Amino acid sequence: MSHTTGNGVVWVTGASSGIGLSLTKRYLDEGWRVFASARSQGGLSDLLTTYDTLTFIPFDITDESQVGLVRETLSLHTPYLDCAVLNAGTCEYLDMTDTDPDWKMMDRVMSVNFFGLVNSVDACLPLLKKSARPHLVGVSSQAIQAAFPQAEAYGASKAAVRYFLSALRMDLKQFGIDVTCLLPGFVDTPLTQKNTFSMPFLMSADDAANRMYSALASRPFEYAFPKRLSTMLWAGRHFPTLWLSLLAPKKNSQQ
Repeated sequence: MSHTTGNGVVWVTGASSGIGLSLTKRYLDEGWRVFASARSQGGLSDLLTTYDTLTFIPFDITDESQVGLVRETLSLHTPYLDCAVLNAGTCEYLDMTDTDPDWKMMDRVMSVNFFGLVNSVDACLPLLKKSARPHLVGVSSQAIQAAFPQAEAYGASKAAVRYFLSALRMDLKQFGIDVTCLLPGFVDTPLTQKNTFSMPFLMSADDAANRMYSALASRPFEYAFPKRLSTMLWAGRHFPTLWLSLLAPKKNSQQ
């Protein structure tokens, strides 16, 4: 199958801000035909007036009823997708010092980070199957490499993403679809700008997107970055008692 654009056709979710917006820019600059999805255009507005190779397709990934329409809309614009980068995500923190912790956040975060990614796979898989060399990419997180306080919802959802993609890799091999799981560290985005804790090795969204784009060329099973954070989290996994003593909130005598 010949491609009519420089490098192929890609769909990016969570494309209106943060990593997704930076990835969209990078793909456009590299000559890809890009379909970008998010709930609203957000930061994509300027790009849409600059690039005729960019199309915005609104998609609330938590709304299962939109899946068929998004699949149909993509199909109207392109006969295939060479790559899908499923990047949309959210984060909330569980505060166990509350007298009534917000356990409903588990549903909210899982509906975006996990079930939203599942809905996105549902939307794009038929078009990926029509590519000569398809590539399915999902974004997990380095947060799953070791436990963090208050990250019950976020970490569990991103761990689910990693396993889901690993199993998909097995089942999609028969269709020639490569599957990659990306595990970024701390990235400066509207989501992380709300964090009140230290974020070691924080990088810009453009830096993260450039690393992702370069890594995806070789279609790895997984790509975790930056390596310095990977090393730190390796220590956290292998020395769990020390990790607990360093990161767990200290006992409050008033509790």
